[in-house]
Amino acid sequence: MDPFDTAFSYPSKKIGRFMNEEDAKKEEEKGNHVTEVTDGKYQRIISAPHPMEIYEIDSIKALMEAGHVVIAAGGGGIPVLQQGTRLKGASAVIEKDLTSACLAEELDADVLLLLTGVEKAALNFGTANEPPIDVMTVEDATRYIHEKQFTTGAMLPKVEAAVSFASSKKDRKSIITSIDTALAGLQGKTGTIVTC
Repeated sequence: MDPFDTAFSYPSKKIGRFMNEEDAKKEEEKGNHVTEVTDGKYQRIISAPHPMEIYEIDSIKALMEAGHVVIAAGGGGIPVLQQGTRLKGASAVIEKDLTSACLAEELDADVLLLLTGVEKAALNFGTANEPPIDVMTVEDATRYIHEKQFTTGAMLPKVEAAVSFASSKKDRKSIITSIDTALAGLQGKTGTIVTC
């Protein structure tokens, strides 16, 4: 992660157990950020900076070249900052979808499949007028992000990851769909496809 990522100034990801007001004050005295989730219940919040690179990419590539199925960057990975020649852990979380896009870029993949709870992304989510999106360009997706069409913590990270990957190299595409329709999505039969 970039130590100067502005996300460090705006913690937003809720983590950990629920606390009462007294415990929340103790956390704040330790220098941690806390937010009230519901009446009288609090949780810690931490930053969610964008990943810059996958530190173990050479090991991942070596395993893949040896014919292994590699599971990497689970949960977004462990957030670290480079300090001189050492890595230091950071009090942060890394958005798993953005990490997947970063990993796919570093592996020079052609397609990034992002799985979610719905078959397709939609505009005006949760309203009576909720058209599903079959295809959107990076430009369309960026406009929808600025219009706040996608829910933070739900579809927004997936669309941001899709945009990051699709715009990283000519002819790359991202697909957003559910696990139940993943194969059909890869076959181009369903899902939301994001292209340059």
